[in-house]
Amino acid sequence: MDTTVLVAIGVTGAAALGFGVGVWQLVNPDKSAGDRLAEYTGGGDRDGLPTKLHTITRRAAALSSGTDSEVAVTRRWLSQAGIRGRNAAELYSASRTLGLVFGGLAGFLLVLWWAQRFGTEGTEIVASEAAQASMPVTDRLRALSKYLGGLVVGAAIGYYGPYLYVYNTVQKRKETILKSFPDSLDLLVSAVEAGLGLDAGFRRVADEIEVASPELAQELQLVNHEVTAGVARVDALRHLEERVGLDDVTSLVNVLIQAERFGSSVARALRVHSGHIRVKRMQRAETKAAQVSPKLTVIMIVFIMPTLLLVLLGPAAIKMKNILLPTAQDRGLTP
Repeated sequence: MDTTVLVAIGVTGAAALGFGVGVWQLVNPDKSAGDRLAEYTGGGDRDGLPTKLHTITRRAAALSSGTDSEVAVTRRWLSQAGIRGRNAAELYSASRTLGLVFGGLAGFLLVLWWAQRFGTEGTEIVASEAAQASMPVTDRLRALSKYLGGLVVGAAIGYYGPYLYVYNTVQKRKETILKSFPDSLDLLVSAVEAGLGLDAGFRRVADEIEVASPELAQELQLVNHEVTAGVARVDALRHLEERVGLDDVTSLVNVLIQAERFGSSVARALRVHSGHIRVKRMQRAETKAAQVSPKLTVIMIVFIMPTLLLVLLGPAAIKMKNILLPTAQDRGLTP
């Protein structure tokens, strides 16, 4: 096997392995109590990554992490995807940096292997100096553009791959939480009006919706855990707003904070807000229903209309051809 092929396979395999390990460390929620204790106490032996890999990760993350405010925004964004941990932002930045380097190198080597394997033009650039001298300048530039194109495409895939993964995870998680949020709010209203406190209501709602919406149940449980640990309820609710990132949750947090600040009835405020959320859910459903007709129209024009025209006009066109072509031949109208 050609040396270039071996190098391309090795670099691509190493990049895929490193990227897979980084993603696994980023999204893996299963950690022992000792691992969590080592993370929060700064222990180096049980940091969740091997020592050398952890050093490489830190150095790669430092290249693209940005300022402290940018790191805080990245950490908040990752928490909205359900990816939490002390090293989450660091691993995310490191995966993008390493993906940029190894992805670009893998793209370049794959284009080089393709050129040598299938005999396309441009292999003489890396073959010998004599071959380079004998090639026209346009051919060398065309071949060089192919290698640079593979380098840029591979680097773009490696750099934007983690971003697209986290973005899709955030959107799916928001949709899941938003789907069950109005019903959960109704349960919270019923629990508070039945005499439970706000913390007990959160706990009861989290227990009831854990099967239907584990993401929302986890967020409500985290609010209770923070309040139990001594965090002020206002701060815990603000943390809930940051972790979820939905306008409906933000409005709920504002209602609860205002009710607690001004001493008004929490049950009455929740009842009014629950009705508002139900109206918004109905409006979203009506909006999606109104979008069905335009979308179906585009689909019909692009996919159904050509087939329908072919079915309707095809037999007529064949019949006209069978009638007009012999007539034209008999009268000498065709060449």
